[in-house]
Amino acid sequence: MSNDPLRIDTEVVELVLRRFLHDEITKAGFSRGVIGLSGGIDSALSCFLAAAALGPENILALRMPYKDSSQDSLDHAQLVVDELGVTCETINITSIVSPLFSKSPGMDANRRGNIMARTRMTILYDRSAAWQGLVIGSSNKSELLLGYGTLFGDLASAVNPLGDLYKTQVRQLATAIGVPPVIIEKEPSADLIPGQTDEGDLGFSYADVDQILYLLVDRRFSPE
Repeated sequence: MSNDPLRIDTEVVELVLRRFLHDEITKAGFSRGVIGLSGGIDSALSCFLAAAALGPENILALRMPYKDSSQDSLDHAQLVVDELGVTCETINITSIVSPLFSKSPGMDANRRGNIMARTRMTILYDRSAAWQGLVIGSSNKSELLLGYGTLFGDLASAVNPLGDLYKTQVRQLATAIGVPPVIIEKEPSADLIPGQTDEGDLGFSYADVDQILYLLVDRRFSPE
C-alpha cells in the first residue's frame, strides 16, 4: 500500500463524484450539464464524470477559443468529445473580447486573461439557460486554495465535482477513468496567452505545493 497521503482510491472516488453530480443536478430539477471544455485535464475529467453521471446525450461541451489559443487545446478538447459522444459547440470569443481590449491599448496579460475567462463564463451560463442544464465546473482544490483563477470567470459554476481533489489527485483519477494520455501528460495551462503555463505563473510545481497544502489544510499543521 502506498505511503503517499495524496494517493486516492480512484474507483471509490469516481463512484462518489458520479453520484454527487447526479444527485446535485437532479435535486435542483435538472437532468443536463454544460461544461467549458478547454482541452486541459481538469475540464476533461469533469466531462468524463458528467457523461457517466448524466449520460453523454445530456452533456453540452463548449469550446471557446481566442485567436491566440493553441490548436492543441482545440484538438485535445475534440478528443474528449469524440471519446464520450457528448454534444459540442465551438464559439470563438475573439470578436467579443477584441473591442474591449482595443479600449485599453496598455492592458496587461492579467487583465486580458480575466476578461476572456469572464466572457467564457457568460457564454456558458447563457448556453446553459438555452440548453436547460447546469454549468459544471472544473476548478481543483489546489487552484481554489491558492486563489489561482478568475472570480466570476473559470471559478464560477453551479456544481463542481473537482473542488476537493488536489491537482495530483486529478491526474490519478483522470488516468484511471480513461482521459486521453496526451491531455494528462501535457503541462497545465489556462491557455490565455501563448506559452503560458500554470506552474510558470505560480513559481512552483503542483506536486510540491499539493504536499504543503495537504499538511496545512487537511492535517492542520502550523506554517511554523
